[in-house]
Amino acid sequence: MSYSNFRLGELVGQFDLVLEDRVDLFEAIAEIEPSPRCQIDLADNVPLAIAINTEKARSELIVLPVLLELRRYFDRRISLFSGVEFSIDPERGLTGFCDFLISANPEQLLVRAPVAIGVEAKNGNVPSGLGQCAAELVAAQIFNQRAGNGVESVLGVVTTGTAWQFLRLTGRRLAIDLREYSIERTGKILGILASGVGESGQLDLQ
Repeated sequence: MSYSNFRLGELVGQFDLVLEDRVDLFEAIAEIEPSPRCQIDLADNVPLAIAINTEKARSELIVLPVLLELRRYFDRRISLFSGVEFSIDPERGLTGFCDFLISANPEQLLVRAPVAIGVEAKNGNVPSGLGQCAAELVAAQIFNQRAGNGVESVLGVVTTGTAWQFLRLTGRRLAIDLREYSIERTGKILGILASGVGESGQLDLQ
């Protein structure tokens, strides 16, 4: 079994999680104005990714530029990983590859704790990836706990590039925002992502 095999219901039962679904879970989080570079990249890339309409195109042309903007926002003090193996507990199915991981540790050669954000890119509908992303968050939480840094809250997002839905695992509570954010709200998406890094306790928001 791997992350991609998990469905949300079975994950909640297997790991004894408390599911909380809310509208506007991140309503209070302030937006971050994307840089002119990010705005130009997305203006060029979004129509192209929609036209190509593959998961790879959406991931490379929309998701990655947003995550690179987040890295620039933190002055490259965070690390960004793409397509990395993240096998934490194979016996319980917490194994496989993650589309993107963000760590609040600046080291780029290896994934180091604290892992702050897990991003799952999908070409189909967003809800189909919630179980997989949540499983990656459980793995990230275990990874952080093993490092002994006391970080328990991990942010996750499932995205088609044009639509972003966020979830957050804190202790045993898995909170899912029922709102999907359009890429047109890039500032809000960046704000939520930055809050996930801030929750790691390693970096303060600028």
